[in-house]
Amino acid sequence: MQLSTYFLSLQNPPSLSYRHRLCHHSLSKRPFRHKLICSLANSADQRSSELVTTLQSETLKTLEWPSLCNYLSPFTSTSMAFSLTKAAAIPVGQSREESQKLLDQTTSALHSLEALKSEPLDLSVIEDVSEILHSAASGQVLTVRELCRVRRMLGAARAVSEKLAAIAEGGSLERYTPLLEILQGCNFQLELERKIGFCIDCSLSTILGRASEELELIREERKRNMENLDSLLKEVSVSIFQAGGIDKPLITKRRSRMCVGVKATHKYLLPGGVVLNVSSSGATYFMEPKEAVELNNMEVKLSNSEKAEEMAILSLLTSEIAESEAEIKYLLDRLIEVDLAFARAAYAQWVNGVCPILSSKESEMLISNGTDNALSIDIEGMQHPLLLGSFLSNSTDFFTSNSMGPSVLGNKSGEMTPIKSSKVVSNFPIPIDIKVQCGTRVVIISGPNTGGKTASMKTLGLASIMSKAGMYLPAKKQPRLPWFDLVLADIGDSQSLEQSLSTFSGHISQICEILEVASKESLVLIDEIGSGTDPSEGVALSTSILQYLKNRVNLAFVTTHYADLSRLKEMDPQYENAAMEFSLETLQPTYQILWGRTGDSNALTIAKSIGFDGNIIERAKMWVESLMPEKQQERKGVLQQSLMEERNRLEAQFKRAESLHAEIMKLYHEVRSEAENLEERERALRVKETQKVEQELNAAKSQIETVVQEFENQLQTANSEEFNTLVKKSESAINSILKAHQPGDSFSFTETDTSSYQPVSGEQVHLKGLGNKLATVVAASEDDDTVLVQYGKIRVRVEKSNVRPISSSQRNNAIISRQSFERQGEQSREVPSNSDATETGAITYGPLIQTSKNTVDLRGMRVEEAEIQLDMAIAARGSNSVLFIVHGMGTGVIKERALEMLRNHPRVMKYEQENPLNYGCTVAYIK
Repeated sequence: MQLSTYFLSLQNPPSLSYRHRLCHHSLSKRPFRHKLICSLANSADQRSSELVTTLQSETLKTLEWPSLCNYLSPFTSTSMAFSLTKAAAIPVGQSREESQKLLDQTTSALHSLEALKSEPLDLSVIEDVSEILHSAASGQVLTVRELCRVRRMLGAARAVSEKLAAIAEGGSLERYTPLLEILQGCNFQLELERKIGFCIDCSLSTILGRASEELELIREERKRNMENLDSLLKEVSVSIFQAGGIDKPLITKRRSRMCVGVKATHKYLLPGGVVLNVSSSGATYFMEPKEAVELNNMEVKLSNSEKAEEMAILSLLTSEIAESEAEIKYLLDRLIEVDLAFARAAYAQWVNGVCPILSSKESEMLISNGTDNALSIDIEGMQHPLLLGSFLSNSTDFFTSNSMGPSVLGNKSGEMTPIKSSKVVSNFPIPIDIKVQCGTRVVIISGPNTGGKTASMKTLGLASIMSKAGMYLPAKKQPRLPWFDLVLADIGDSQSLEQSLSTFSGHISQICEILEVASKESLVLIDEIGSGTDPSEGVALSTSILQYLKNRVNLAFVTTHYADLSRLKEMDPQYENAAMEFSLETLQPTYQILWGRTGDSNALTIAKSIGFDGNIIERAKMWVESLMPEKQQERKGVLQQSLMEERNRLEAQFKRAESLHAEIMKLYHEVRSEAENLEERERALRVKETQKVEQELNAAKSQIETVVQEFENQLQTANSEEFNTLVKKSESAINSILKAHQPGDSFSFTETDTSSYQPVSGEQVHLKGLGNKLATVVAASEDDDTVLVQYGKIRVRVEKSNVRPISSSQRNNAIISRQSFERQGEQSREVPSNSDATETGAITYGPLIQTSKNTVDLRGMRVEEAEIQLDMAIAARGSNSVLFIVHGMGTGVIKERALEMLRNHPRVMKYEQENPLNYGCTVAYIK
């Protein structure tokens, strides 16, 4: 098989990556003893690794991380990223640097969304071709459609990269560098994309003949053979028809061979013919004439050769894709990263999220050395992401169901539209502040049931995982928190009847596993520590666990109802107390965290609000007083209430001052930014306009030079009679070029003119509802403010307020067109192109050449609609011109009505059918 020169330029197979080569080299050089030691170490660490994976999976499930990822899925554009979010398999940084890289990508995607408001980035065209790559690598020959899918994916990937690069060039490069680095080093397989496009017409899903020289020769020979076979069969079929052997000539294909139809009674008309098939009634035989046997044999042979050649071309293209499988898969992975970055950015806009700061131990030490009240965790106004997502999905139109596909938020073409920030202002879910000082290792939260202890702890856990995954947090200002290598949680009931575990046993088993895998950079969350057993033993065990955690984790958050655990802070500053606020006035929790305080369970108060018997409540109070001889509950309650009121008053004043300061600073920065960028934008606009004018000028010069060159070339071979025609033709072409490059008329109608404008039947107007498309007025209603217009084959009644008159230049097009036709008529009378017509004094109508401008197609219309179209077409034609009316055959109603109109129309000189063999088209000569 000889292939085209272009197709033969095959790309070298991709070499192994540096990492693959390095691994192969290191493995080949490694001694056997070292391999044995590594295998033993791996087996020793296997259980620990499996335990970490299990605990992480259980923690993510406990914190409802999959549900949060479901809120991210509608913002994805590709099916691959959508599947990852649905499976909660989005990338999470395995180090602080990786998490910071993901956050930088999210920030860069946010800047890109702002820059791409007018032309959104279309990621939905990135198709998942992983299965196709697998098929190619396994040796299966890809089909034409599969090859075209690979080509479309490569082209779309390249377009995404080019668009991001264009944005970076037009703005600040630093803003878009994290996104550009994702696709940096990717091989977009431009050569492979061109090869597929050279060999295959993807719009028709066919292999082109230029793919190989042999395929081109086979198709040419097959075409000639089919022409000879078709000509032969037509002659035979006509002769059979003339002999009465068939009702009408019939040529068809049976058993992959061309044949003719003949009545069973006239089989003798084809002596030596081969019967290939018989009709179901037995009245018609499908026979192959003796003369067509060799031609049919050649057709079968050439058809098989063509299929074999096409299969060879597909095999070569498949091998190309198989060789580039690794690089294409790498490109797909990088595109998924881009899609997820834009999804995180859109989610951040939706929840009004802010970028968290991931602190390290070194930065914490520097901060703690600078101030006594330095915070390792400083999150203000954090809302629970799941509760916020549920609220926003019910109060906005972003989510219509929980099973959305990719590009749900895209426009009609599949492009991703930038998501505007959610402006829904609500106190639900109630924002909380999480502030932990540097050096604190254990936080003990106490307070009433249903007070929000567990929800607050889950909020911190989700905030840690979101920041590791590069997601913005629904909080205020700029939250700061450490990067945790593991987030381990024991929340909820761990009871298991299958494993014979009670509630207490389940909790202790979970905590034991957590203590085994926790490290100095881990976050541990334990709900109701030490519960489910004897209180005295529960307090003792909880105290021991917390002392163990204090020296082995970065931070531990625990909730408890044991008041004795709150006294640990008095002995060690690495402990911190916090309480959930409870309003004694409303007898309801406020879900606010009071840092540095201990909280009461308020069990008796809650029981009283629920409706318990008063005698039971009073008896319970007596027991409490007997257990606490200090009898200071009442004084503590009053003191605590007064302190809360004072704190609320100060916080309200602080928030008002903070809000005023924020507004002033925002206005200051806006004014300053506008002042700094004014001169730069003016300079950029001036340069852009200058470039545009220069481009228009160069284009006009180039076109005029082309016309002049053509005139000079034609002048060398033209005679004296054609000189005037060439001059006028060149002048007309130059005038058209100058007119095309002149600035168009601006819309000269004001709102007042438009309101008083009255459309006239037959006039062309602009329709606002159709993007200012041109339509023709059919009838204007005098009773109401509506008008009947026609756009193409569609007639619709619209309000007059949605109709605008066309500009003066467009309104004069018909007049100019008519004048040009009159000038052509005068020139045709002056130039003796038709001597007979000139001698007899007859009117010349020019050559009978059908074009789109002198043709009106009435097929498929109703009679009334066809009348209007034909009348408008006749009115638009100039004097001494022709009009081709395509009415078709059909039932003949349209044709009869068209001929009747032509017969009675005052502008129609005469009419006739286009040619004797075409009864579906009539030519009208316009006066």
